[in-house]
Amino acid sequence: MIGCSLVKRQPDGNILSGVIVETEAYSQEEPACHGYARRSNSNETLFGKPGQIYVYLTYGIYYCVNIVTYKENYASGVLLRAIAIAYENERIAAGPALLARRFGINLSHDSLPISIENGLWLTSQSPTTKMQKIICTTRVGISKANDLHWRWYLQSSRSVSKRAKGDRKPPISIAWDPSQEKQL
Repeated sequence: MIGCSLVKRQPDGNILSGVIVETEAYSQEEPACHGYARRSNSNETLFGKPGQIYVYLTYGIYYCVNIVTYKENYASGVLLRAIAIAYENERIAAGPALLARRFGINLSHDSLPISIENGLWLTSQSPTTKMQKIICTTRVGISKANDLHWRWYLQSSRSVSKRAKGDRKPPISIAWDPSQEKQL
């Protein structure tokens, strides 16, 4: 999903989009996954069809957005951690809760298939554009299975929520040109 765009039709009809620059994966085989211990009403969507939106509330106040992956009846998904939005503050969607807030995603989106018809969809990256370097590292903000290298981010993006140890944020002078965001 790195390099693809998340697109949302806003209530006023305008379109908001940004390039996915950071993700984390989760699978029911590891204890950090919401479906690890059991299936429940709150995690039912994670066991759904691939391509559904799984939204959950964390700390009782923040929404996080995942895309269900792999296969039905098997809990797995990809958490959208950060998105770079052209011509907006580079940190406006630099974290799962900030991303959900900026895109207006909440529990009403849970279990919807990601599609143009539902007003929230993904576009693929351009096949003619060379992908920039992607860093693979450990997930953040979890206490279990935090040694798994199941987090990926676009190294050149200044919108990444948390960089791997030793990876410095690119200086503004060589930062990702917002006019090129759609071309990734």
